[in-house]
Amino acid sequence: MKITAPSPVAPPDRDRQLRESTVALEATFLAEMLKASGLGKARGPFGGGAGEEQFASFLVRQQAEQIARAGGIGLAETLFTALMEKTDDR
Repeated sequence: MKITAPSPVAPPDRDRQLRESTVALEATFLAEMLKASGLGKARGPFGGGAGEEQFASFLVRQQAEQIARAGGIGLAETLFTALMEKTDDR
């Protein structure tokens, strides 16, 4: 019985996975920046109450993901380029 090593991820699939990972990282970074800026905080006595407070983090996360997928601040592209150069240097 011959044991074969798993085949390496094909370059196009690897590139897609790497790009998705860098966009997800940028979205996480943006979500933290949006939270730090006060986005999602209750804005006075006539806000949505406890429900709004509970779900504000989900809204901020979705907004950050949309920003990152639309091009973001360039962090994902910079990371993707740097990681591609690193993996190509093997």
